[in-house]
Amino acid sequence: GLMRGLAVSISTRAAHCVYEDRTGPMIVEMLTKLGFDADGPTVIPDGPEIESVLLSGVHDGYDVIITTGGTGLSPNDVTPEHTRAVITREIPGIAEAIRSVGRAAGIDTAALSRGVAGMAGHTIIINLPGSPGGVKDGLSVIEPLLIHAVEQAGGGGDHPRSS
Repeated sequence: GLMRGLAVSISTRAAHCVYEDRTGPMIVEMLTKLGFDADGPTVIPDGPEIESVLLSGVHDGYDVIITTGGTGLSPNDVTPEHTRAVITREIPGIAEAIRSVGRAAGIDTAALSRGVAGMAGHTIIINLPGSPGGVKDGLSVIEPLLIHAVEQAGGGGDHPRSS
């Protein structure tokens, strides 16, 4: 069956419609381009709701969930903590590559992004920063490896999918 992906935008201001979510649609566009059946972006505020949205995405059998936002140093940035609570296996190389592509592009603050990547069951979960530039850099890392990663993770149609 078709691989399924979910984009999740984590921003209290976007969730409250203070401003438009600009990064979630970039993720959906990349997933669609790769041939995924892409859902979202689901826009949620910073906080515990992150965990429940990730858990329900895993439960729904998504092959990949890509988040944007909440990876920095401010007290509200809790995406990595809630992602760690959901994943059972880390994929540190993805998170490292996303940080290093930002630094290679001359963005020193990319080193401050705390995003994690890992797996929960067959679902791969990847945190991207909240800025359009950070997402663009992150997607450039993810795009060439995502299909291979999903196939390796056992997402080739061998697990139940809810309709």
